[in-house]
Amino acid sequence: MEIAEDNVKKIVVLGPAHPFRGGIADTNEAMARAFKNQGHSVDLITFSVQYPSFLFPGKSQFSDEPAPKELKIHRWMHSMNPFSWIKTAIKINKMKPDVVIIRYWLPLMAPCLGTIAWLLNGSVKVIGLTDNVIPHEKRALDKALTKYFMAHCDAFMALSKAVEDDLKSLTDKPTSYFPHPINDQLGTPVEITEAKLHLGLKAEDTFLLFFGFIRRYKGLDLLLEAMADERIKALGLKLIIAGESYESMDLYSLIIDKHKLNDNVILQNKFIPASEVPYYFGATDLVTQTYRSATQSGITQMALHFEVPALITKVGGLNEFIVEGRTGLFCEPNPESIANAILEFFAMDHEPFKKAIREEKQRFSWNAFVDHFLISFNI
Repeated sequence: MEIAEDNVKKIVVLGPAHPFRGGIADTNEAMARAFKNQGHSVDLITFSVQYPSFLFPGKSQFSDEPAPKELKIHRWMHSMNPFSWIKTAIKINKMKPDVVIIRYWLPLMAPCLGTIAWLLNGSVKVIGLTDNVIPHEKRALDKALTKYFMAHCDAFMALSKAVEDDLKSLTDKPTSYFPHPINDQLGTPVEITEAKLHLGLKAEDTFLLFFGFIRRYKGLDLLLEAMADERIKALGLKLIIAGESYESMDLYSLIIDKHKLNDNVILQNKFIPASEVPYYFGATDLVTQTYRSATQSGITQMALHFEVPALITKVGGLNEFIVEGRTGLFCEPNPESIANAILEFFAMDHEPFKKAIREEKQRFSWNAFVDHFLISFNI
């Protein structure tokens, strides 16, 4: 898309990016590409050190995928080193950006990100792009840290209506909302037979998918209890759990053993690289998000991208992204409701879901996000 030279904006995005892995890094890179594709200048500023190893609950913070060659990524920020914050702000000020977008997802990052925002030139518009402002797993200083970050932003963009509501409860500064777009590097959908063959799964089996980092608030235990329902067992359904655990797996192992689910659960307790993601979604009939709490989730957008219906609990902002009965089903965060919804889904014709998803997913484009962002903040 060609834009007039005087409308070209210099944009800096602060937050996770390659070589760091995960949904937030993927999303920042997708957003940068979208701005770039519209003709704007974009630099991504990421961390030299994001989490000190003793604070990181997973196995690795880093991606094995190659760096995106089309993006300018600078590793300047050390999340725990104030001297790096000062140096980062000085370097950004020398770039003379029109707008700095700061990705905010965790109060732990507030001192780093908030201080950089504070040190930026007054002529720079600072927008906080917020995944969460009230964390799922609350700690004593969360609110104070978040307020520190927010004090140094000019405005905020939320990726779910639930987060926008949280923002409005904490600040009178301008806020805007656009539903979490679908990342552009997910790969193309894979036909179900090919996907099962690639993953070494039996072609005749039917699979549900729990995908992404395993955290207590995501309700995997509720889903496993639902899988123990005799009606579910009678259908012969199998559950793929694909994602790295950020906590002990003991609770889940106890449920699996207690209900003799070992033959019904395929556990891949590891980070799934981008090249493998299409196969996991391609092999499944239903993506399950049985969260206890949520704001938004990139997993829902992945399900839409790969044209797989989703089962969503009615919590937080999750249900903003699914049209009940067309692109997925809703349930309550308890095993009986989850089991009932699974049974309902497998009693239905699935083709209308896929047709509706193809139509619905068009509204979650990054191009539409960029248009909305530039208009909302008069950039």
